Amino acid sequence: MGQRLSGGRSCLDVPGRLLPQPPPPPPPVRRRLALLFAMLCVWLYLLVYSCAGSCAAAPGLLLLGSGSGAAHAPPAPGPDGPPPRLPFPAAPATQSAAGGEVAEGATSQEEQSPETPDSPSPISSFFSGSGSKQLPQAIIIGVKKGGTRALLEFLRVHPDVRAVGAEPHFFDRSYDKGLAWYRDLMPRTLEGQITMEKTPSYFVTREAPARISAMSKDTKLLVVVRDPVTRAVSDYTQTLSKRPDIPSFESLAFRNRSAGLVDRSWSAIQIGLYAEHLERWLRHFPARQMLFVSGERLVRDPAGELGRVQDFLGLKRIISDKHFYFNQTKGFPCLKKAEGSGRPHCLGKTKGRPHPEIDAQVLRQLRDFYRPFNRKFYQMTGHDFGWD
Repeated sequence: MGQRLSGGRSCLDVPGRLLPQPPPPPPPVRRRLALLFAMLCVWLYLLVYSCAGSCAAAPGLLLLGSGSGAAHAPPAPGPDGPPPRLPFPAAPATQSAAGGEVAEGATSQEEQSPETPDSPSPISSFFSGSGSKQLPQAIIIGVKKGGTRALLEFLRVHPDVRAVGAEPHFFDRSYDKGLAWYRDLMPRTLEGQITMEKTPSYFVTREAPARISAMSKDTKLLVVVRDPVTRAVSDYTQTLSKRPDIPSFESLAFRNRSAGLVDRSWSAIQIGLYAEHLERWLRHFPARQMLFVSGERLVRDPAGELGRVQDFLGLKRIISDKHFYFNQTKGFPCLKKAEGSGRPHCLGKTKGRPHPEIDAQVLRQLRDFYRPFNRKFYQMTGHDFGWD
């Protein structure tokens, strides 16, 4: 103790000798947690992205019964014949109704897929949660009570279709709100997906063709048409369900029934003058940009008609017979999966309303009235829909 080394230095003063150093501290816990979280996010993204397509096309239950206003599958065969033989199996019915209308009306807003503007990478879209809202590249423009709701719900099974559930009514009622307002209504889409909407009243709105053309001359237009006499009865049935005190169908359809003078001013009759409405659209769009979907065939052979629609839209044929079954009671095809749901679902209780009894002579007079308009429509579209 107390002795000093030569030179008078303490052992602690020896040059070059270092004291023992403590081990380096571990990385901060937060940094490690952040790294683990980032790895988890990447893994989740890869999982979601890889199964997005197959999940969107998986099969639930969507009944396309009769409905209101726009998108509906055409009605089932009436009392003059048995239910059609369909290329897909029948399933047990769960609701009762006789010879009603086609599925139409509002449905829940569809799930929106994120994507960032200016075509960002899918991974940046996933993490940012923003996305791209596009003006629609395709619009179902009509006709009311023709089968537009049925067509829209069928198409929403396709993973490359994103559509507004409710009818925007932009080109007929809200045009003054501007295209930015309209675009904001659209769902977010990924690159390669189609944005769609459906508003059946566009087909009979005089200003709609020019307004849609001003938005984009390349817009693809789909028109679901149905026997105009049956369509008029379906239209009346919907109104009757809301206003039971309205006059009879016969009194509304004729200005003078004994003379056979049909009242063209009644909207239920006027909508069925397809050839007159089509003339306005052909002034702004070439026929190749319009597809006329048969409401009757949408009921008899939905997969076949959807094949034409998918081809027209440039989509891969994904929707097929395996997606449908036929409900014998309602007389309509159903989807085995409701969009965005994994459990059975059928459209509302108002679908498949029974039509009121209409005098057979009244129906014959209306068919005579529509015949020349139908034939002109066949010539304009190059397709005989067989309503005569």
